[in-house]
Amino acid sequence: MTVEALRWRGDALELLDQRLLPERIAYVTCRDAAQVAAAIRDMVVRGAPAIGCAAAFGIALDPQASSYDVLAKSRPTAVNLFWALERMRRAQDKRAEAEAIFAEDLAVNRAIGANGARLIPQGARILTYCNTGALATAGHGTALGVIRSARDKGISVIACETRPYLQGARLTAWECMQEGIPCTLITDNMAGFLMSRKEVDLVIVGADRIAANGDTANKIGTYTLAVLARRHGLPFYVAAPLSTFDARLADGSLIPIEERPADEVTGYRGTRWAPQGIAVRNPAFDVTPAELITAIICEKAVVEAPSRKGLQGLISTSA
Repeated sequence: MTVEALRWRGDALELLDQRLLPERIAYVTCRDAAQVAAAIRDMVVRGAPAIGCAAAFGIALDPQASSYDVLAKSRPTAVNLFWALERMRRAQDKRAEAEAIFAEDLAVNRAIGANGARLIPQGARILTYCNTGALATAGHGTALGVIRSARDKGISVIACETRPYLQGARLTAWECMQEGIPCTLITDNMAGFLMSRKEVDLVIVGADRIAANGDTANKIGTYTLAVLARRHGLPFYVAAPLSTFDARLADGSLIPIEERPADEVTGYRGTRWAPQGIAVRNPAFDVTPAELITAIICEKAVVEAPSRKGLQGLISTSA
């Protein structure tokens, strides 16, 4: 990607404003932890690994004790945020540690891509959800990074639009077009029909938090795709770094689920389509049970039929 989601300048962090894509490329400049926290909360920067990197740079800019609490409150579900803050809390050289977290994330994403590409058949038609590419990470991506690593196999992408914030339509479709990866955009409720017509070969998604037993929180609508994939006998893969695993949580019922503002559902960018006064639910994530996941792809291994026992060794290495 020629466009970077995060640009570290030493005295400032520049964040690509993903709310404006694909119409306009613009950066938001952050000079302290509060500004970084606001950018995370307001979806200037999004994607669990990118949130973790941004938070690390926020501490590097503003290493006072209160900065950790400010950043920790920005978004509750993505565990990479808290993983990065804990690393920064232990570090002596805050700037060097933030730079290391960023560099490591890029290397990890490339390793995930290499591991996952081995699972992708020649000519596969891959359905994906939300945005899990270079825009959601330090670079390359997780689920979309697997797709990027398998592009020489003649694959093509089916991108779900991803209501209500349209990360698939605005970001994944844009990333694929930037790199010449064949991509078809669909609305979220078309996925089951395409599966029934045998127009999908596999599903691959990212994750915001993975519990000790393999239950996975990801963008709302992921659980639906997992159920549909099981109904149609399709592999359902989750691609995520070890920093997304949370060994403290026994299962997915304990994962905190962020509720976002109602106006993300009632309209978009100043256009309202729902009646005034209507009650709204807007959970940003759902939880896919491990039993519906064919394999979890991380930088160290591919864990098939994930379970507490199967993940135990990996999770302990990430602690």
